[in-house]
Amino acid sequence: MKTELTQYTVREISEGFIYNELEGKGLFGLSGRLTIQPEYQRNYIYSQGDGKKEAAVIESLLKGYPLGLIYFNKPSEDTLEVLDGQQRITSFGRYITGKFAIRDDNGMEQYFSGLAKDKQDKILDSTILVYECEGTESEIKEWFKTINTVGVPLNDQELLNAVYSGPFTTAGKTEFSNSQNANIMKWSAYVSGSANRQDFWERALEWVSGGKDNIGGYMSNHRNDANINEVKTYFNTVIDWVSSVFVDAEGEMRGLEWGRLYEEYHGKSYNPRELSEKIHELYGDPYVKNRRGIWEFVLGGSTDTKLLDVRVFDEATKKAKYGEQTSAAEADGMSNCPFCALGHDANKAKLWKLAEMDADHVAAWSLGGKTSPDNCQMLCKTHNRSKGNR
Repeated sequence: MKTELTQYTVREISEGFIYNELEGKGLFGLSGRLTIQPEYQRNYIYSQGDGKKEAAVIESLLKGYPLGLIYFNKPSEDTLEVLDGQQRITSFGRYITGKFAIRDDNGMEQYFSGLAKDKQDKILDSTILVYECEGTESEIKEWFKTINTVGVPLNDQELLNAVYSGPFTTAGKTEFSNSQNANIMKWSAYVSGSANRQDFWERALEWVSGGKDNIGGYMSNHRNDANINEVKTYFNTVIDWVSSVFVDAEGEMRGLEWGRLYEEYHGKSYNPRELSEKIHELYGDPYVKNRRGIWEFVLGGSTDTKLLDVRVFDEATKKAKYGEQTSAAEADGMSNCPFCALGHDANKAKLWKLAEMDADHVAAWSLGGKTSPDNCQMLCKTHNRSKGNR
């Protein structure tokens, strides 16, 4: 790969700068010669949160600090595209075109148009060092991955977007990485993350491909597809299933493995109102430690209590119950495990050590039994594991 060090001023790069508010990305600069966000680039993220990152770019220019090296890819003699530095270029382009303000030393907002002429010129005449790179697609993308290891690192999906750029990825980002998409609010009830960091796009690909490890292969197979119909259909099918089965959207639902749960349970019928009542009951149960397991628990028939991490008996209760059972067993010549005492084998009269026993609910928790001393019994580990909800 060939590289050549050159320099531009902010004024030159910002000439003809266009920013797409709908998609949240810078489009062009250098009088149209420069593509600021080619399809392998991530969305603009410096404006997220309180916008401190984009403000810091402008403050650096005003103080005369260098912005660091920027890399352009040179796909042809007359065109360039940003390989690294998109966030910085978009920041000063947005500021110069009046998209945001910075605060001066007195805390007053200052748009570019309101700055003194000497400060405007200081920004516009700032020098930007740029390496212009020429190489094959594979070389350029490998270099892109290498240089994007500092600053705000690329996440897994942003890297996959770069590796498998093409019409399929472009269509996917247009649908799932557009923060202005009206569906984002609905999706956010069940999917965690942000559109700009590719979280919805990643989740859609994970669900349709059958797992996160399959995303790369799926993108490779569909790289040149002109549409993402299969991805959209599957994603919306999962979201619609979740929202129809569960009438209430709770905060703990965000980020659950809905793709896996859809595959496992969508063939079963449910009464949404009954599920809602059960979920509210579990929400109010002080013994449920893991609320995020509630939805899979009720989908699976309310049997797998491990999903809820139900609060267990404390050590004091275990020791007290062990002492009580052992004393009675010694007096009767029977085992201190009630189930062993009912049997006819060698364990019928065996006295188990405390470490050889587990605390168990006499009346199963899933059937309404409480985690209280009067509902506790000590069983040998074998019988406790075989008892289940009986």
